[in-house]
Amino acid sequence: MSKATLWQSAATALVLGAFAMPAHAQEAGDTLPQAEEAQGGTIIVTARRREERLVDVPVAVSSFGAEELQQRGSVDITDIAQVTPNTTLEESRGTNSTLSAFIRGIGQQDPVSGFEQGVGIYLDDVYLNRPQAAVLDIYDVERIEVLRGPQGTLYGRNTIGGAVKYVTRELPDETSLRLRATAGTYGRLEGVVTASTPVTDLVRVGGSVARLTRDGFGENLTTGEENYNKDIWAARGTIEVGGNGEPYFIRFSGDYTKDESNARGGHRLIPGATSGAPVLDDVYDTRGGLTDPEQDVEAIGVALNARFDLTDALTLRSITAYRKDDSASPIDFDALEVVSFDVPAYYRNSQVSQEVQLLWDDGGRFTGLLGGYYLSATADTQFDVRLFTTFAGFTAFTEANVDTETFAVFGDFTYDLTDRLSLSLGGRYTWDERTADILRQNYLGGGSPVFGGEGIPFGAPGTDFQGTEDFDKFTPRASISFQPTPDHNLYASYSQGFKGGGFDPRGVGVNAPAATPGMPTDAEVADFLSFAPESVDSYEVGYKGSLLGDAVYVALAAFYADYTDVQIPGSAACNVGGIATFCGVVTNAGAAEIKGIEFETNARLGRDLATAGDELRLSGSLGWIDAEYTEFVTLIGGQPTDVSDFREVQNTPEWSGSATLGYTTPVGSGDLYLGSTVSYRSETSQFEVPNPFLDQSGYALVDASIVWTSADGGFSLGLYGRNLTDKEYKTSGYTFVVADPATGEIPLNDDGFPTPSLGTEGALTAFYGNPRQVYVTATIEF
Repeated sequence: MSKATLWQSAATALVLGAFAMPAHAQEAGDTLPQAEEAQGGTIIVTARRREERLVDVPVAVSSFGAEELQQRGSVDITDIAQVTPNTTLEESRGTNSTLSAFIRGIGQQDPVSGFEQGVGIYLDDVYLNRPQAAVLDIYDVERIEVLRGPQGTLYGRNTIGGAVKYVTRELPDETSLRLRATAGTYGRLEGVVTASTPVTDLVRVGGSVARLTRDGFGENLTTGEENYNKDIWAARGTIEVGGNGEPYFIRFSGDYTKDESNARGGHRLIPGATSGAPVLDDVYDTRGGLTDPEQDVEAIGVALNARFDLTDALTLRSITAYRKDDSASPIDFDALEVVSFDVPAYYRNSQVSQEVQLLWDDGGRFTGLLGGYYLSATADTQFDVRLFTTFAGFTAFTEANVDTETFAVFGDFTYDLTDRLSLSLGGRYTWDERTADILRQNYLGGGSPVFGGEGIPFGAPGTDFQGTEDFDKFTPRASISFQPTPDHNLYASYSQGFKGGGFDPRGVGVNAPAATPGMPTDAEVADFLSFAPESVDSYEVGYKGSLLGDAVYVALAAFYADYTDVQIPGSAACNVGGIATFCGVVTNAGAAEIKGIEFETNARLGRDLATAGDELRLSGSLGWIDAEYTEFVTLIGGQPTDVSDFREVQNTPEWSGSATLGYTTPVGSGDLYLGSTVSYRSETSQFEVPNPFLDQSGYALVDASIVWTSADGGFSLGLYGRNLTDKEYKTSGYTFVVADPATGEIPLNDDGFPTPSLGTEGALTAFYGNPRQVYVTATIEF
């Protein structure tokens, strides 16, 4: 994108009206008592499990409160990435509800079974072990928080890149009923009903039911189904006991989601190599013919959060949870009617977790947290790779069951050396055990029986493996904070992140290089399928300031990360028994250096307007990151070769930023809010190997909103516009075309298109972000 275009987009945003203040100016914390914005605009957070002013916290954190999310018209958890520096949150390719998350260059694109995420997703402090069903729709939410950098000394599960926390509302003390209705373009219709009531002085019950629907942005021209549609039922229920000054608070909650949206089909970027099927004009249209199994995602979770004040200084917290999700997905890689490269898949995940914390805060110089964590999780996957046009209805079936069991103890302690100087020390010891049971069997004459196919087994299993690996590591954290005045904070920190290893559930064991001629041994297969842990050493210096009587908040952070043994999951065409087929490839091929700068601000402009009840706010974020591989080893001609000069850190644009201008003025018996946001992301590589067809050039998105809220907050009516310039931008894709193994360059044929590497038609498909949408939302509360 040219600078002229970018400035034009920014000017457009200012004309459209003032934007919703990003909730960087809100609370960041957990299910402890809700932090509030103090008088005069001072921001109170609980990022370190205790209430503190945001300026006092030596942590890179952004938080988005319910009011800000409402003003922006945010739809789901991916929306906050537009206004958070160096953060990518998006739906994974070919799905509606699987989340791909990256923070500061660390994340996970490929939702491989049993493969740990680089960014932790939390729902009410419960870690979601798998990315399926993690694209959380925004309803009945209190806040969403983003913590950047390794997390492990304050939270139950260690995460190497950062954490995103979705926190739902606690129940009010009085009987309440809230109704929300939305109608908009593409047939969007949504309704959310939330109700709660106290049963006694100490017991409250409540719940929400949501119906979220939208027509497709495009069409599947083969099946006639809508493409990119939305068809979701969701519900939450809560029972709360205590709180309100009592020395205990117990919250039992459950949630359920049923997503029956159609399969999301990709847009082919090249014509069919055999059929000559042309590239479609509409990027939201597809021709994928795979319809079995029918797309279906179901997720359920229950949690028990409890807090007991043992003394005035000592608090005990317990977080117990069970979660389960099942997904059926017809993934048509080639996006054509023919069965050139089709993958029907089942994902079945479950987890049980327990976290216990002891918190000390007596109001003196010493505060601290000591915790323990346990997780037992299963990730069971079944999928066909159907290459019917390649070889007589050839199918490669995989069944992979990968179990995780992890224990950890962690602590984080702060001591105020003086009134201005504080030292924090923390540490974590993690034990991970990964167990895998992987079967790979070829079929001829059709798909596998698991998906109703009529194929018959062809040869011996390519993989028939059972194995267990253990990983453990101590990871420290330290920070020092200096406040020359109460409104200025200079800090420096060091933290180490760790992510355990595992087994590649899609690998083909017979491809393992045997030490002696013949078939590889079981040990050689285990070594071939397994990958080692990865780790990162992260350094950060920062400044936070509250200026001009709390009218301006500024946060500036610079960071450097040494990322080693980088786990790189992927998939590629391979040769098994003379037949081209699909293979998973997970290696510790890389080492990377990542450095960058992040800036966030929130300012009240025109302070004299306050006498008239008006408020003008300008807020924004800017992220710059330089992420590069210093080592990337791959086999070329059977020899290990460093190709780091030709690799990119995926889903990590060099520049990301946003600017929001918001104006609030009294109108009638309430307040009218006018807001507009411009967000920008520079060129992004979808994979480690750059791809000129899939990679997205820099682009800007423009959003705007007009929201009227009654003085008592009981009614609001909002008009929202998202992606007002109707920008087409790629978020993910599939690529299975011939490329140079070293440079990644894609040779083109005489017609200017790549040669297929798997399937006769070629698979080079893209998925796109949402087009322009306009909608109206009304909320009424009794």
